[in-house]
Amino acid sequence: QVQLVESGGGLVQAGGSLTLSCTASGQTFSNYAMGWFRQAPGKEREFAATISWNGGRTYYADSVKGRFTTSRDNAKNTVYLQMNSLKPEDTAVYFCAASIRTTSAAPNDYSYWGQGTQVTVSS
Repeated sequence: QVQLVESGGGLVQAGGSLTLSCTASGQTFSNYAMGWFRQAPGKEREFAATISWNGGRTYYADSVKGRFTTSRDNAKNTVYLQMNSLKPEDTAVYFCAASIRTTSAAPNDYSYWGQGTQVTVSS
């Protein structure tokens, strides 16, 4: 069992930056690949980024590639999503999720999910 809690969401102007954090408790954090997903009102949840268990591999959706960076600090049981050059279309609830040593864009590959944190980008 892994519990995930996101933080760092809020309001930001277009072109600005915001960093989300996801802190894990329960089973050993370093056993899990981590993913970031987002869901805007009226839309399906979509993949944003993923990072391998040791941080050696990262993958990004085309919509965020070059603007978002995910990283992790296993000693702190925390994964980060650094978001730069934010656009109004980035507005969504952002979720972190944990998967056993995989990097995937598929939500069904993730066993544990956080509660989500709201990111709102104003124009």
